[in-house]
Amino acid sequence: MVLIYFFLLVYVVGMLFILVYSIAQADLLFHFLKSHKKIEKVGAPVWDNLPMVTVQLPIYNEKYVVERLIDSVAKFQYPKDKLEIQILDDSTDETSSIIKNHILLYPGINFQYIHRNIRTGFKSGALREGLEKAKGDFIAIFDADFVPDPQFILNTVGHFKNEKIGMVQSRWTHLNEDFSILTRLQAFALDAHFMVEQIGRNAQHAFINFNGTGGIWRKSCIIDAGNWHDDTLTEDLDLSYRAQRKGWEFIYRPDIESPAELPPVMSAIKSQQFRWTKGGAECAVKHLGDVLSQKLSFRKKFHASAHLLNAVIFIAVLMVSLASIPVWWGFYLGLLPQFYFQYATFFFLGFIIIALVYFFANWSLGKYSWKVLGKFLWELPLFLAVSMGLALHNAQAVWEGLSGKKSPFIRTPKYNLQAKESWKKNIYNQVKVPITTYLESGMALIFFAMSILSVISGTFEMFLFHLMLTVGYTIVSLASYKSYKPVK
Repeated sequence: MVLIYFFLLVYVVGMLFILVYSIAQADLLFHFLKSHKKIEKVGAPVWDNLPMVTVQLPIYNEKYVVERLIDSVAKFQYPKDKLEIQILDDSTDETSSIIKNHILLYPGINFQYIHRNIRTGFKSGALREGLEKAKGDFIAIFDADFVPDPQFILNTVGHFKNEKIGMVQSRWTHLNEDFSILTRLQAFALDAHFMVEQIGRNAQHAFINFNGTGGIWRKSCIIDAGNWHDDTLTEDLDLSYRAQRKGWEFIYRPDIESPAELPPVMSAIKSQQFRWTKGGAECAVKHLGDVLSQKLSFRKKFHASAHLLNAVIFIAVLMVSLASIPVWWGFYLGLLPQFYFQYATFFFLGFIIIALVYFFANWSLGKYSWKVLGKFLWELPLFLAVSMGLALHNAQAVWEGLSGKKSPFIRTPKYNLQAKESWKKNIYNQVKVPITTYLESGMALIFFAMSILSVISGTFEMFLFHLMLTVGYTIVSLASYKSYKPVK
């Protein structure tokens, strides 16, 4: 009996965390709805005497996309005498020779090729070394899978006429959104971040983050904030908080689009998710205490806490899902009063709020067309199910981040795939199936059994939750087995 109440407590704590997180999301949604149309109409001030700008392109073994990247940055509409493009190449394969040969096609562009034989600090180390040699007062950064807007610099650099501005971030869009269900679900999630979360935070002057790419920095801001650190896996989030805590202001421009590639296979998605969630947890350990002790408004502290701890939601989901099994059993045997379960329905308010966040993000991008509603009705439940299916994998990453366990920076493989083209030819595919994938298969079987038990016993209070967990873990595990296959 005591054990049942222990699991009930675990269930309630997990649901409470999700509810509190959803309250923060509700506030962001409110400010998004209040201000996003005004923000989209705000352009950059005109800067008559344009400053020197350095574009940094961190590269590591990107043979499939590096030519496309070079072609796109060569089209920047900016005075050639005030633009340098640093190719920060840490590659150990043929990517280096591809770069050297391809930049010869643009003799009029100031390409600076910088190669490191030792990847000290990984991406942050490359950015730090490039910054020492950069001639520009402003630093634009693009990852290898991006295709920047030719007018990106002209549309952003004018904001720096305000001496308080340290960084301007653009909105990611998606080159291969319709390639598969997996890419569509990633776009569904990222659109909510770049619409509701970034706009909602920026509108009320809460901390926002540089997203690692598709943004431009004031060089002196980077240096003043302590330069790039490599003690977390999310160097972008880390520097963002250090800069804003020192008083620098950031601007988010959702109207400036920076198209990029979405990982088309589960192994690449997991690699990216692991880095993002673990790095976020590492930044929470590094910054949350200082943010809470700093003289900031309650609103800023609240949103900073929700922002830094947002990856912990995967631990909460895992706690709730595992605890739901003995809790269901307790209700079934009559060990727990039924009115407990009736009170628990209050927690589902959090899921309603989260659904509204994704709805308005996608509806606004769809120009408020009701056609978006039909797509949303199948995308939302599928997205929630797959997110639940990733809870075990991501919870491990978050726990490692919170506990201080270090791991190397594993970059996400890029593919540059056309429609119906196979990803199996990519030499960067991972081939070793991690133990968590087998555990995910076990979770799928467990929650399938719980769903069947609900039907047999006629107790449907948790049937939908367990069914979504079944679907989520099944999709994630099967897609993982497929994506980890060795290339023949």
